[in-house]
Amino acid sequence: MSLNTSHANGGVLIYNGEAILIYCDNAEMSLSNNEGHTPAFKGNKKGRVYLTTHRVIFNTKDSREVLQSFSMPFHCMKQVELEQPVFGANYIKGKVCPEAGGNWQGLATFKVWFNSGGAIEFGQAMLRAGQMASRNRPAQPPAYTAPPAGNYYQAAPPAYTPTAQYDFIPYTAFPSAPPVESVYTTDAPPPYPGIEGQARPSAPPMTTPNAGAGYYNPTNPHNVYATAPPNHMEQPPPYSELSKKRD
Repeated sequence: MSLNTSHANGGVLIYNGEAILIYCDNAEMSLSNNEGHTPAFKGNKKGRVYLTTHRVIFNTKDSREVLQSFSMPFHCMKQVELEQPVFGANYIKGKVCPEAGGNWQGLATFKVWFNSGGAIEFGQAMLRAGQMASRNRPAQPPAYTAPPAGNYYQAAPPAYTPTAQYDFIPYTAFPSAPPVESVYTTDAPPPYPGIEGQARPSAPPMTTPNAGAGYYNPTNPHNVYATAPPNHMEQPPPYSELSKKRD
């Protein structure tokens, strides 16, 4: 698990070859370090949560927060449970350990609430994805390497467009894809296998008016030096359109 390594220019930063399976825009997260003090974990965070082919990513909406992003690879999570309290929203809870060089130390307990519903559906899909990824995990997981400081780009549609490839994804509960201008990718492939094994990175895009590029320093999460993305790009089709095509 890593702190402040998965955001860029107000959006989410993923690896080359990683794909977003679920996007939820109205989530809340709490973190508590069981073995030390981590100031960035203080207080509940409101933001967006993503289930990808390799991990779960939470991005904070408030740019003033010290914690801007939190990445939880499947192999770093344990004791994950789906909670359905009598009063209050359903939530997912579990424990997560840090990756070497992940900008924090200890063992954290996390809770994720879905204020618009979908906790159970997200949790079930997350557990299934984690099981699939575990089949491809080497006996000794590779050491974590943060995305290198350097170029990042607006991700191509396969990184966030819904696909019929995975029948366990609850498109009905999560019908929206993330906005085009909010998904960025680096040149680096994922340092660990996902649900399809080792990812196959695609070639970086040519520099065009639609490509965003910049410099990102995870030790200074509030500053990303980049060209602002254009606002005229077309939105990807909603997940509901995929369901119509499949019927």
